Amino acid sequence: MKIILIGFGTVGQGLVQILRDKRADLKARYGFEPQVVAVVTGRRGSLYSPTGLDLDALLGDFTAYPDSWEGLERGWSAERIIRESHADVLVEASPSNLETGQPALNLCELALQTGKHVVLANKGPVAVAYNDLMSFAQKAQRQVLFEGTVMAGTPSIRLAMQALQGCTITSARGILNGTTNYMLTQMESGKPYAEALAEAQALGYAEADPTADVEGWDAAGKARILAQALFGRKFLALDMHVQGISHLTPADIDAAKAAGERWKLIAQVTPQGASVQPRRIPISHPLAGVSGTTNAVTYTTDLLGDVTLIGAGAGKLQTGFALLSDLLAIHQLGDSQTVRNGRRW
Repeated sequence: MKIILIGFGTVGQGLVQILRDKRADLKARYGFEPQVVAVVTGRRGSLYSPTGLDLDALLGDFTAYPDSWEGLERGWSAERIIRESHADVLVEASPSNLETGQPALNLCELALQTGKHVVLANKGPVAVAYNDLMSFAQKAQRQVLFEGTVMAGTPSIRLAMQALQGCTITSARGILNGTTNYMLTQMESGKPYAEALAEAQALGYAEADPTADVEGWDAAGKARILAQALFGRKFLALDMHVQGISHLTPADIDAAKAAGERWKLIAQVTPQGASVQPRRIPISHPLAGVSGTTNAVTYTTDLLGDVTLIGAGAGKLQTGFALLSDLLAIHQLGDSQTVRNGRRW
């Protein structure tokens, strides 16, 4: 399998590290021998070699990658690499644009048009244009997989769309942002909002501009993906009630504790609508016990009742694993399977 990797930040490097470190195991257990033939970055240019790039060199000094490497080309645009390479899969791990999905959306469509599968950690294309992508995939007889867009490598998408096949899911309700969950955990221990935010930033959980996390927009993007994947409903940001945690005070936290409850930033999705807002959850509820940067989702079903999945919602290797799991799915199912809604069955 030949892979084009768009984006070489934390997530892209996580995937390459896994492919390097687990090379022998992946070959022995699954017959999986991937080659990363191209890496495209926003600031450091691009590298392309039809015979595959050296993973150790990629993880070292990217800009000092040896010019002597066989067939090496520098500076090709992502579009040229997609058109002229003979790669099998485009992995999109660049920063998410939840307004337009661009430029990743155009690259994903080009990849499908040129016969390549698409694997996404980038939330933008599936949040903005899920149905269009799946339509392109079906016509091209290729897959679009996106496990890494919700809860990183914790298999929230596969649980809902594969393991729970046969059930009717009526709602999804969960903690889909690790930054705010960490902050709420710290606030419950007595820290005010500003101190909890500063600590989250110092630990690398929150960006210098934390708006997307603390005002609920990151979780809203994930809710939009779930709404389309589970219910075929496209909700724009304007259609949703989105509220973050920045208004919560120590008095709010104390009032919930006194009532045997706990504040959580909850994304909720049903066929009728989607929302993100802080909610007081009874201590007895599975979501109430989810602390720190951990994420969780509860699917309400007709046959099993509530099914709750808890696990890592972010991280270098955790999200890198999500990409690996999608690549393995493509490898194991092969090209002979039937495509339905952008997925092979």
